Formats: sequence, structure tokens, C-alpha cells
Amino acid sequence: MHADSLMPKPEDLMLSLRAIWKFARGLRHVFGGMWTIYVRFPQLSIEQREMRVQAWALQFLALWQIHLKVVGQPVRSGPALLVSNHISWLDIMVIHAARHCRFVSKSDIRDWPLVGMLATGAGTLYIERTSRKDALRMVKDMANAMQEGDVVAIFPEGTTSDGLDLLPFHANLIQSAIQAQAPVQPMSLQFLDSQTGEITSAPCYIGDDTLIGSMWRTLKAPGITAVVHFGALQQADGRDRRTWAHDLREEVIRLRDTSDGRLPN
Repeated sequence: MHADSLMPKPEDLMLSLRAIWKFARGLRHVFGGMWTIYVRFPQLSIEQREMRVQAWALQFLALWQIHLKVVGQPVRSGPALLVSNHISWLDIMVIHAARHCRFVSKSDIRDWPLVGMLATGAGTLYIERTSRKDALRMVKDMANAMQEGDVVAIFPEGTTSDGLDLLPFHANLIQSAIQAQAPVQPMSLQFLDSQTGEITSAPCYIGDDTLIGSMWRTLKAPGITAVVHFGALQQADGRDRRTWAHDLREEVIRLRDTSDGRLPN
């Protein structure tokens, strides 16, 4: 085997160098966000904090060359529950960039280095998913947050999927909207190759994927477009949580499959 065959190709080397550069800029942005939470947030109103979070998320996407495309109109104000499919660790950043909301997330994220502080600063609600008792508490906390005017967001699949085949929607947390008499806004997420307009799996975080591997694929991608498609607000209209969860899943699939959610060829 020739030594030359072991050398990375110039184009691969360039992609790797660009990925490292984007990672460094993103890390600097993360530390800037932590500084804002520690120093600036205590002096800001809730509305000002939400604006800062949305602006920070938009800037992060730009640093990583991820273009945001929003289809439809996000709910203007709470109370409301956002329901979305779940593909990647990047989903929360993308949704925050499109519309600030309070996410419901598993409790161990609170202890993650850097990420936990950012999530908490953005108003995340934490749930112990293995505890039925904690799920009941979370339904109550979500309902209270919405009754106070918040927009709360959940991923009813409960875990990430490839975005092509959605997992069944868990109905438990949908109960919070019924309890708060709040509307639900279904929305879909897609990640597309900015050059071809085709679906890209670069940001996926499923199965045997590692967080580092998913991030590295995302960083090496020449350009990604994150498409967020907001649907119409829905009321329960007498549906129980299971029926409503099923109907919401069908609507998220419809939003994902609509031609408006894709880039032109």
C-alpha cells in the first residue's frame, strides 16, 4: 500500500478544517450564552430573556451554516402546546430559533456540562421519564405554565426517530393541554441538504449514533436547511388524550410531507 493512499484527500481535509473552525466558533457562542445567563438574565424581563434565547439560537445556527426555513405561522402567544417530531439533538436549537418556548426534557439533561445550564436558562421543564408519579407532576406543571401564558413544547415520540417514519405519539403529556384548556399547535421538522434539497441524515441522532458523531456529520455537511412547518392550532373538541395524540401525529406527518416543506430543485 502506498503512503499516498493513507493521506486524506484535499477536499476531505478542507471539510475537516472547516468543521473544526465551525465547532470552535460554536463553542465560543455557547460560553457567550452562559455569560448572558449568569450576568444579564437577572436584569432582564421574561420577554427580554425569550428574545435573547431566540436570537442566540439563530446565531448558533448561522455559525454552523444551518439555514432556517419557517413555513406557516407559529402561535403568537400562550397558552399553547407545541407538538413536534424528534430527529436530533439540534431540534431544540432549531425550534427556539423559530419560536421561543419552554421544552419538556428528561431530567438528566439538567446535569449535562454546558448544555444543562443553557437548557435551564431557556426555561426547560424537567421530567423523570421512568417515574409515573413524576409524569403526573409534569402534566400539572405544564398545565400551570400554560395557564400563566407560556408556550410549552414536547416531542411525543419520546425519543428521536429518523424523521421518515414517526414513532407512535405518547399521549400522557397531551393531557396538560386538555387540563389547561389550551390549544395545541402541531409542527414538523426536516433537515435538508441545502445544495440538493434532499433530506439529509447528517444531524440524525438515533440508534447507535453518538452525540459526537452526529455533531461531526453536521459540522462537515456543506450546508443544511432546517425546515420548521407550523400547522393550525387545534382544540381538544371533546377528544381524549389518546385520540388527540393519534390525530396530532397524523397532522405532523402531513405537515412533513407537504411540498411547502421542501426546497425547490
